[in-house]
Amino acid sequence: MTDSQKTPVLVTGGAGYIGSHAVLALLDDGWPVAVIDNLVTGFRFAVPDGVTLYEGDIEDGDLLARIFAEQGMGGGKGAVMHFAGSVVVPESVEDPLKYYHNNTVKSRALIDAVTKAGVPHFIFSSTAATYGVPETSPVNENTPQRPINPYGWSKLMTEQMLSDTAFAHDLNYCALRYFNVAGADPDARSGQSTAGATHLIKVAVEAALGKRDQVAVFGTDYETQDGTGVRDYIHVSDLAAAHVLALRELMAQPDVSLTMNCGYGRGFSVLEVLDSVDRVTNRTINRSMQPRRAGDPGELISDPSRIRSTLPWEPQHADLDTIIGHALQWERKLGEIRGED
Repeated sequence: MTDSQKTPVLVTGGAGYIGSHAVLALLDDGWPVAVIDNLVTGFRFAVPDGVTLYEGDIEDGDLLARIFAEQGMGGGKGAVMHFAGSVVVPESVEDPLKYYHNNTVKSRALIDAVTKAGVPHFIFSSTAATYGVPETSPVNENTPQRPINPYGWSKLMTEQMLSDTAFAHDLNYCALRYFNVAGADPDARSGQSTAGATHLIKVAVEAALGKRDQVAVFGTDYETQDGTGVRDYIHVSDLAAAHVLALRELMAQPDVSLTMNCGYGRGFSVLEVLDSVDRVTNRTINRSMQPRRAGDPGELISDPSRIRSTLPWEPQHADLDTIIGHALQWERKLGEIRGED
């Protein structure tokens, strides 16, 4: 695909963690990119120089119509990569209506604006949380989707809206179901920047740098090799690369929509992750053993067969120490950005 064939792309939530990495992947591959973000959880510094940032909400149909016009999107041209939304599972249980509004109602408004403008391609940031607590692992795309929290339901509802809309309109889409996203851009151009983040690797790296006193380990009695929960960690830059390849596939097959897991198909336990952080940083993190959290499966590992057979996706950073090393590098840079000691 030549640069002249590359369509303009609007990245929603492009000032956030995963969205900002998708922006970098698109730029590195020569795509025209713009970002819309309300900066509630995103950061202006995460949007690269030269990329237009529209500070606003995806629920604002008038703003979206203006963006599509200014970016040369619509009338059968353009694509949306949709990352905007709320992502903290415990918060979704405490405040479900916030999640159904931010993740479902606003996605409906975005999809409506996309179809009215005639933007033909849509890539959606979905999640393995749509599977709930699966009875088998690894998990493939045909595993029953039984969410156990409002976050998972809010994403599953958006998948359903996209499926129904693609049937009724000239739109094809790709829903990518993420497993545990971690790490940071290898060149430290972006990373996980949210204060109080709950992702294990982010928390562990903060602890290694003295920003936290300890790391809580929730559950030590699972039926796993060391009793702690096992998860499939995917490097955020490998995930971003999958989005660019998915966009190419949607453009090549405009009558086909896709749903694919995003993971490596290999799991690491909580203690293995913490041991890796100790190894990479040459220090020992304090570990606080806690009871299981409700709804946490003992093991959640993806079956990535579909994405590997559908896209020419070759992960470049599928190594736990590498993922942690990049997260550590970003955490140090983030301290400099914020003027921390």
